[in-house]
Amino acid sequence: MIRITLPDNSVREFPGPVTGAAVAADIGAGLAKAALAIKINGEVKDLTTTLTTDTKLEIITLKSPEALELIRHDCSHIMAQAVQELFPGTQVTFGPATETGFYYDFHRAEPFSTEDLAGIEARMREIVKRNLPFTREVWGRDQAVAYFTEKGESFKAEWIGEIDAAEDISIYRQGDDWLDLCYGPHLPSTGRIGQAFKLTKVSGAYWRGDANKAQLQRIYGTAWRTQEELDNYLFQLAEAEKRDHRKLGREMNLFHQQDEAAGMVFWHPKAGRFTGLSKILFVAACVTPIMSK
Repeated sequence: MIRITLPDNSVREFPGPVTGAAVAADIGAGLAKAALAIKINGEVKDLTTTLTTDTKLEIITLKSPEALELIRHDCSHIMAQAVQELFPGTQVTFGPATETGFYYDFHRAEPFSTEDLAGIEARMREIVKRNLPFTREVWGRDQAVAYFTEKGESFKAEWIGEIDAAEDISIYRQGDDWLDLCYGPHLPSTGRIGQAFKLTKVSGAYWRGDANKAQLQRIYGTAWRTQEELDNYLFQLAEAEKRDHRKLGREMNLFHQQDEAAGMVFWHPKAGRFTGLSKILFVAACVTPIMSK
């Protein structure tokens, strides 16, 4: 008999091993539909994780604090799949969730354009609509190295090759045709992410953060629980952009900045009316973020 203790200290008993999904279903159909993942002893796990001993369990739903990181993490994987579907031969490296969204680093000879980002985002939305299941598999290290090497994924193969040979490798599939190296956890399927995401920009990066290694392209995006949350965030970005001190300085002919002197402000004669303190306060006011409408 396995005893599952829930956050309200109620206990559910099961005759043998049981998955998080089954526990949610036992509690109620509504929770089973809303469940995204589970939390065991403070650690978030896939909803399909099997519980084999007495456990304190929390069911993660869209309202849970952990949901946003799960959505963003999954968005990075969906973006990687979209890129490889649209641009065969592109290598993927790694892509985590961030405080406001996600990114993924890619190796590709040609630079991504603004038009490419629009196409990638559109393909991501298609993948979400496909509602592909996230399925975890455990591979041996040598099997994983051989697979990624054969696929031309030299960056993944290099990384996995440095893992201890005795360690299992966690692989997640999205549907049947696409997979990636990942420790997880993930939502049950791509459809659970929703459509409240947007790709924002592309920049350069280096493999493993080393300027002596291959240059990569990093695509950034933002993702939220609801369209309202996304719209509010994009509004804040737009308002902050309007108050960017570099933009205002140019428009008002007060000062300029130069790439070769990062962090320096070169004041123009028109700014001579300001005292030193006024100049500092002006720049500080320009960069104060707008936190709400």
